[in-house]
Amino acid sequence: MIFAPDTESALRSAVALINTLPSVHSDQLDRLSSLKDLDDFILEEQFFGSRTHDMVELKAVQGLRLPFRELWNASEEEAVHRVNAILLKSKALPQLLKHDGLDWHLHATSQEAPLAKRMAVEAAMAMVDVIRSKELDRLKICAAPDCQDVLVDLSKNRSRRFCDTGNCANRIHVAAYRARKAGS
Repeated sequence: MIFAPDTESALRSAVALINTLPSVHSDQLDRLSSLKDLDDFILEEQFFGSRTHDMVELKAVQGLRLPFRELWNASEEEAVHRVNAILLKSKALPQLLKHDGLDWHLHATSQEAPLAKRMAVEAAMAMVDVIRSKELDRLKICAAPDCQDVLVDLSKNRSRRFCDTGNCANRIHVAAYRARKAGS
């Protein structure tokens, strides 16, 4: 394990949120375009706490995607600036908590805070660990030439290159095999 379990979970959730943006893997423009999409995402990513279940909440969560996406291309200084801005705006106050069958982990907002705020702070706190550990190079863009989805490489040897959103690794490997066979 590279990071604490809650950090890895927050990073995976940030990746999942970012990758709801329009993608070559989606037959629809936006995979987070309705309240049902948000409900499904929240259930899948196991976010706990209060919800308003309204369009304001949906728009606030949608608004996190591009700023999070920008962290994948940010320099260390840019990432620090962006993360500090999120934490300051959210008035984050880190605390250790145990709930819902989870062991001790870090929260920096109350469970009553708006969903988008909780999601932003959770991702920002995970980025704090990434930055402090000098591991920003683990934040990657899919290596498939036709894909811009993001991933977090949690492999020991830093070898992960393709996203989980589509079938990019398989498509690229099959294409390379076919090209080799055609050249034989």
